[in-house]
Amino acid sequence: MRLSNSRTQHLVHRSSSGFTLIEILLVIVIILLLAGALVVFVLPQQQGAEQNTTRLLLNQVSSALDTYRLNMGHYPTEEEGGITALSTKPTFENERMAAKWQGPYLKPGTILEDPWGNALKYEPVDLSLEEDKSALPYKLYSVGPDGQADTEDDIKIATSTTDAAGGDGMDPAPAGDATN
Repeated sequence: MRLSNSRTQHLVHRSSSGFTLIEILLVIVIILLLAGALVVFVLPQQQGAEQNTTRLLLNQVSSALDTYRLNMGHYPTEEEGGITALSTKPTFENERMAAKWQGPYLKPGTILEDPWGNALKYEPVDLSLEEDKSALPYKLYSVGPDGQADTEDDIKIATSTTDAAGGDGMDPAPAGDATN
């Protein structure tokens, strides 16, 4: 009986000895392949989502600017705080103008930054100096992922009223093109 008992112990000890080096390396290779696939397929989707989020935010701010103009008779000026006048009431010298402000024009908690942490750019434009009289009286854009203005990755709102009337308020661009 002693002989069979030692044989049983030997078999039990052998089957519970753990993983071999080859098994561990195989698991590591599988994990690395899955991580590589994640980077290849998910990262481009994230970049597209960030650009779409920025376009939606610019569209929302553009609509708020139009509502501000309807109430106030003009788009916000730099003296009124630019696009911050959409969420915070500016200080007006004229009480009649102060009474016209019906804001906030943006939903509470709306952050006027793109997904890359850059503030949205709003620049009033003097239409008397513009050649295109159908142009919007402002420029509204994001500087994009590189944080530099006037580069290929800038995301812009439509530049003329004919562009804005044409659909979603954005300049048409190919699907992979971030410049508008």
